[in-house]
Amino acid sequence: MKLELTLPERPGFLHALPVFNLFLLLMLFFMLGPALVSQSGVMVDLPPSKFQMERFRETLVVTLSPGHGGPRIHLQRHPVTLDELAAQLDGLRAEGVASKAVILLQTDAATPVGEERAVAELIVGKGFHLAMVGQAAAKPQPATRLESSQPDP
Repeated sequence: MKLELTLPERPGFLHALPVFNLFLLLMLFFMLGPALVSQSGVMVDLPPSKFQMERFRETLVVTLSPGHGGPRIHLQRHPVTLDELAAQLDGLRAEGVASKAVILLQTDAATPVGEERAVAELIVGKGFHLAMVGQAAAKPQPATRLESSQPDP
C-alpha cells in the first residue's frame, strides 16, 4: 500500500527561515560589535607623531581638549577640573597605583601648549609615569620634480 501526502506543500517559507536567521545574527553582530570594543578616554583630534608607543599593562587615560574658559579635562571618560584631577591622582597614589600605572596624556591638536604642559607637570609631580599620545604620522611621499612647460636651457 502506497502512502500519499495529503498536506499541501509550502517549501518557500522553510527555505527562507535560515536566511532570515542569518540576517538577524549579522544585524545583531554589527549593532553590538562597537559596544564590545574597549576604549579609554574621549575622542579628540590627536596631532601626528612619528614615534610608536609600546603597550603598557596598566594605563590611565587623561584627555585634554580645548574649552571656553580653559581646557576640558577627562580622566578615563569622566570630566574633571584640574583640582579634581589632582585630588584623584593623590587618591590613586595612596592606593599604590602610581608605582605600576602609566598615564597616557591625549591632547587635542587645538589645545594650547601651556595648558598641556600644566597638566603634564601635575601628573609627573604626583609621581606617575607619563606618556604623550599622538596620531600615527602619514608616510612621507617621495619628492617629485615638477615638469615645466618650457624646456631647460
